[in-house]
Amino acid sequence: MSTTIYLDNSATTPLCPEALTAMMQAMGHYGNPSSLHSLGQEAHTLLNRARAQVGAALGVKAVKPNELIFTSCGTEASALAIYGTVYAKPRRFGNRIITTDCEHPSVEEAMKKLEADGFEVVRIPTKHGVLDTEAAIAALNEPTLLVSMMMVNNETGAHFDVARVFAAAKANDSRTVTHCDAVQGFLKVPFTPAGIHADLVTISAHKIHGPKGVGALYIHPDIVKTKRITAYLTGGGQESGLRSGTENVIGICGFGAAARAGFATRAADCAKMTVLRDRLEGKLRDMGVQMNIPAGNRAPHILNLTLPSIKSQTMLNYLSAQGICISSGSACSSHSVKISPSLAAFGLSAHEADCSLRVSLSAQNTEDEVDALCEALGKGIENLVRIRR
Repeated sequence: MSTTIYLDNSATTPLCPEALTAMMQAMGHYGNPSSLHSLGQEAHTLLNRARAQVGAALGVKAVKPNELIFTSCGTEASALAIYGTVYAKPRRFGNRIITTDCEHPSVEEAMKKLEADGFEVVRIPTKHGVLDTEAAIAALNEPTLLVSMMMVNNETGAHFDVARVFAAAKANDSRTVTHCDAVQGFLKVPFTPAGIHADLVTISAHKIHGPKGVGALYIHPDIVKTKRITAYLTGGGQESGLRSGTENVIGICGFGAAARAGFATRAADCAKMTVLRDRLEGKLRDMGVQMNIPAGNRAPHILNLTLPSIKSQTMLNYLSAQGICISSGSACSSHSVKISPSLAAFGLSAHEADCSLRVSLSAQNTEDEVDALCEALGKGIENLVRIRR
């Protein structure tokens, strides 16, 4: 195959032209945005323009600097949300944290650390891609510091009803902080922080055709006002004192441009991804491939499937040789020998999870690329089964 077919957009996305242009322009403004001279203020202006663009794409009008904090990635943004919340006023009215059993490692590993520090972490089941909202609401019967739940699972595409849980948390105790990892949901499913009752929202540039190395955390004004979040990365006091370190102005400008472009085309993009996903599903169903489709709502860009007793790594190597790039799950854990916790939570056996693949689409993909993947998968299944026998 002469060209590469890229279908691993949940891992990262190609840079869009708008982001590239913005970054190239930003390279001509080398001042430090914290400097008071003219070059520094030029960089500061670029920073705030990008902040406004990202805020607008989130549905937050006139976002203030202390309400959208730029970070190095989604992982750091979630770390600021979680550690910044639980250590702001330790044990102020309890030490319970509620999350799900299928969180991205950036959240799950933080939860494990907090458990080791004496916090109680309650993990709500998400079997078959459906959040057990009744269990989550029942878990709120004791004072709860934080509820942290992902919006869209990065491996199955399950779209969870976090709004219902967050609303219940606020109704139960307004002091409870709600955090949503919306990295896979941003510009893929419609939401605003206010609409889902989220105090904190994590997003990332490179999942929406922006550059790698830039993330952001939205912070509700009430959280800022009541000082229910504190910096865990300290130093020069950049980003309103909540994330020290000189800002990556070039990357942030790319983030802003990508967010603005993606917001303008999000409806058409999501419709196209849904058509491509449905086409892929139909062809795989005809091939007899097991598809791990969430029983509830789902995002338009992710499809998880299980091969007939062929290890995912074996098929990935086969497809890569054909110039086709997909994934066996989260790119953050693709080199791990452990079975994916997300797929185990979904209900797959260890054997099924070990034979599962993730296809993740963008609006840049085409029907021809989907058809080429299906053809290559069919040949791979036939050839690899024959070799095994």
